[in-house]
Amino acid sequence: MSRIVGAAVLAFVLLVASTALAIWWTARQDSRPSSDAIVVLGSAQYNGVPSSIFEARLEHARKLFEAGVAPVIVTVGGKADGDEFTEAEAGRDYLAETGVPAEALLAVPEGVDTLESIRAVAAEFTEHGWASAVLVTDPWHAMRAERMADDAGLDAASSPTRQGPAVQTRTTQFKYILRETAAYLLYRATGESVAGAPGIG
Repeated sequence: MSRIVGAAVLAFVLLVASTALAIWWTARQDSRPSSDAIVVLGSAQYNGVPSSIFEARLEHARKLFEAGVAPVIVTVGGKADGDEFTEAEAGRDYLAETGVPAEALLAVPEGVDTLESIRAVAAEFTEHGWASAVLVTDPWHAMRAERMADDAGLDAASSPTRQGPAVQTRTTQFKYILRETAAYLLYRATGESVAGAPGIG
């Protein structure tokens, strides 16, 4: 019996370690194939002003757009109770103010977590006849976002931002990797997402 328990514990430890390593590896990649749209996953906004985490994602998406990666930027994300603006609207307005043409912007104001947002984006892609996407989010969030997008029927790659609070210190990076490891394993086990702090929901 003790051998069975020991083997189970070892298998669990190896699963967690391999998942964390995969998240770390994915975070270091930057895939930017020519695609139908660039999708910016939402984060907090304050009365229509993107948080520093969200702003870093939006700036990266703008650079991808200017580089010709895709002709459209999709911003996605709903709003918390009491908010006047959705994350998608705040992101769209920010990009418009920085010079991205209005016809190249699409706001999808749905989703309180990554999974809901990805599913809402997938529905918009179907409506527009799109298939391929480059996802913009924080590095540690990229693997789970890609997995959810693939499960939703999108041909998804990720180009994580290299700026913002999520990548400032090694301590912060380690914290996000641990949290994303738990969130990714939960999603794979249950098919559900986790609403919560930036990079986890």
